[in-house]
Amino acid sequence: MSTAVQTKTYVIDPKHSSVGFTVRHLVISKVRGQFRVLSGKIELAASEIPVAAFAEIEAASIDTCEEQRDAHLRSADFLDTEKYPKLTFSSTQIVPKSATEFTLTGDLTLRGVTRSVSLEGEVEGRTTDPWGFDRLGYSAKGRISRKDFGLEWNQLLETGGAVVGDTVEIALDLEVVPAA
Repeated sequence: MSTAVQTKTYVIDPKHSSVGFTVRHLVISKVRGQFRVLSGKIELAASEIPVAAFAEIEAASIDTCEEQRDAHLRSADFLDTEKYPKLTFSSTQIVPKSATEFTLTGDLTLRGVTRSVSLEGEVEGRTTDPWGFDRLGYSAKGRISRKDFGLEWNQLLETGGAVVGDTVEIALDLEVVPAA
């Protein structure tokens, strides 16, 4: 006899959430950016650590606070947003490490290429907002190689190194609310 685990679905509150990234520029500094349009959901069972997660990001919503760079990032040299308008993530495994920490592994699809990635996640807390809604906060961090997803464009510097680093640091800060 099998027992089904009861889960509750929560959705990302996009107005109180962010998907950020950092990448090396000219070897000597880092450029930060974020995606402005995202949606997704998590499934919770007995604890606040998710048992499943899914997210979708509009690739064209990339914002590094520099329009010329953002236009280049939207082009075929990088995200090719006309051909690949969405980035998606779907969890394949979530392993609790403590009551508030977990490793989130899943399939990230970027520019039509899907790779398994792992993020270190944390439950930031739970509260009831002034309007009576249950809210939970999560953060997660990890790194990917942009070249693993076909983002190969670069330019070599005369002094050595490249204009754009390969490693992309990902930082998620999410607020979720019960699905309607």
